[in-house]
Amino acid sequence: MFLGYFLAVITIFFWGITFISTKILLIDFSPIEILFFRFIAAYAGLWIFHPKTMKIPFKDNLIFLLAGLTGVTLYQFTENVALSYTSASNVSLIVSMCPLFTAIITQIFLKEKAVTRWFVLGFVVAITGVALVCMNGNMEMKFSPKGDLLALLSALCWGFYSLFISILNGKKYDSICVTRRVFFFALLTMIPLVVLGYFKGDVNISAAVNSVRFTKWTNWLNLLFLGLIASAFCFWSWNKACSIVGTVHITKAIYLNPLVTIIFSFFILGEKITWMGALGALITIAGLFISGIKTKKQKGLA
Repeated sequence: MFLGYFLAVITIFFWGITFISTKILLIDFSPIEILFFRFIAAYAGLWIFHPKTMKIPFKDNLIFLLAGLTGVTLYQFTENVALSYTSASNVSLIVSMCPLFTAIITQIFLKEKAVTRWFVLGFVVAITGVALVCMNGNMEMKFSPKGDLLALLSALCWGFYSLFISILNGKKYDSICVTRRVFFFALLTMIPLVVLGYFKGDVNISAAVNSVRFTKWTNWLNLLFLGLIASAFCFWSWNKACSIVGTVHITKAIYLNPLVTIIFSFFILGEKITWMGALGALITIAGLFISGIKTKKQKGLA
């Protein structure tokens, strides 16, 4: 159990920094370019580190496909685009509501009793906190609807990804092979986005442009961090933690994500932390913790 919690905490720490790295890369790259380059690096890294293959029933490929589509392609793409319209801190806090969606989806499809009165109370508290964070000291209540809604959609996608990972973990496959196969299908589902991005001008294959942006060491550093650490390592460590502790239970570690992002956003991006934003962060995190409180019935089943 300790290993599961340890892996979850390490994962959340690195994931909290990804918002900063992505925000920096958005200066020279479009969201779809960041997404594609990141997971090419992640897939290649896992093959180099662990070239072992596994045999799986053909029908299970559908689950891998859905996991790659929801947890990588749609989740990462909507998150990256959201960062183009709102702050890294806002996106991190809204996406931190993943446990709420995971609990609802798991209860519907896996029949796990996750939505309780504490869950409902925590959800209301968390929504209040998110509203304060979106305001972040702006008493005129100028929200970023497009960015905030995209971040919320990203959290919903992660909820479905958690469902598919729970199913795959129940089949006792090798965790690294599972992560790599998920990335394979993710890259396949990204191809239409890349093609569409090319025709829209969001994907640039100009040698002149690439010769400039790929000569910046900061771009390489952030791309390799996102690919090898935040994707290859962190997706494996998260899936492993889910298999050890349980998907619904371990998602509570996401509560730490906003704290990491807010701190790094302040020091690296210069994003201000107002009293309203700080209060909203605390309320959001408190709400998520409240939603994780177990009832007597749940404790009896544990």
